[in-house]
Amino acid sequence: MSESATLAIDAKAKALQAAGEDVIGFGAGEPDFPTPAPIAEAAAAACLDPRNHKYTPAGGLPELKEAIAAKTLRDSGLSVVAAQVLVTNGGKQAVEETFATLLDPGDEVLLPAPYWTTYPECIRLAGGVPVEIPTTWESGFRVSLEQLDAAVTPRTKVLLFVSPSNPTGAVYSPSEVVDIGRWAVARGIWVVTDEIYEHLVYGDARFTSMPSVVPELADTCVVINGVAKTYAMTGWRVGWMIGPADVIKAAANLQSHATSNVCNVAQRAALAAVSGDLSAVAEMRAVYDRRRQTIVSMLNDIPGVRCPMPEGAFYAFPSVTEVGRRLGVATSLELAAKVLDEARVAFVPGEAFGAPGYARFSYALADDALEEGITRMAKLVGG
Repeated sequence: MSESATLAIDAKAKALQAAGEDVIGFGAGEPDFPTPAPIAEAAAAACLDPRNHKYTPAGGLPELKEAIAAKTLRDSGLSVVAAQVLVTNGGKQAVEETFATLLDPGDEVLLPAPYWTTYPECIRLAGGVPVEIPTTWESGFRVSLEQLDAAVTPRTKVLLFVSPSNPTGAVYSPSEVVDIGRWAVARGIWVVTDEIYEHLVYGDARFTSMPSVVPELADTCVVINGVAKTYAMTGWRVGWMIGPADVIKAAANLQSHATSNVCNVAQRAALAAVSGDLSAVAEMRAVYDRRRQTIVSMLNDIPGVRCPMPEGAFYAFPSVTEVGRRLGVATSLELAAKVLDEARVAFVPGEAFGAPGYARFSYALADDALEEGITRMAKLVGG
């Protein structure tokens, strides 16, 4: 397995910062907001409750699973029961356990690119084969039914579907979600849909949960989600997977041997998060929306940069091929190294996401740092 490129860039930037360097990091997809106070207070109280000092069910606290089911109905329109929920150590464990449960060696997974860097590694770890399907600027980084048809083989087992997207910020329309879901049903292909950015959509874009609008997918769909992005809880490490009861039971068996239960204090914090209202989320989303417009405008002012307006998540995903040529480097990987070394600005190169020539800039950082970072890059490029 290769190292997570996003965490590697973030680690290098933080190491330079620890050495006294003034580095601005656009690397990690991590909200800069603190976890909302009521959630942290629930965790503090949980520390003093002796119930949380002991082992609890490996698949999650029963009350948290019930709350996740209720939250899923509220936010996605998808009706599930607690037995269809498995609480995991962050979304990454949910991704890994989903593919470990669904895939046999040699099974193929359709993977639209650009994609989050962890997906192909988890597929390979489970013995599967990621089949990359490139999308383009012109298509809004959204895959078409024709592309999906062309990629299917007798070994195709799963389609990985992500909307809103990390790293592109693309959001599929409700009709596109329906069409792709029905396509998967017609071909007997499982869908794994990652909904971690469900609440981070902007403008006219709308989040649509595929199994909610294509109910015939119920027996062949796994939903991945968590509290990390919505509630600014990346460090609490609580995610979940939702799916058919037999899939969830198999994944829970795996988790019982791999990690057992998620930290009880973190689960109590997650319970407060998913049971509460979304007012804090709305406030954070408004700030992200402002930063989204700022960073896209500033990036497009740099000669050689082309950046579409993301509709969701909190990433800008510009084309930087021409910038690389101006600076005498051949790849976005080399460009990222040069910009970090010479401008002390960190971003993740497109190679990490199956998209050479592009770069991912997280705008989940303070406004002044965002503006200073893009200004430094513009000066380096000569814009």
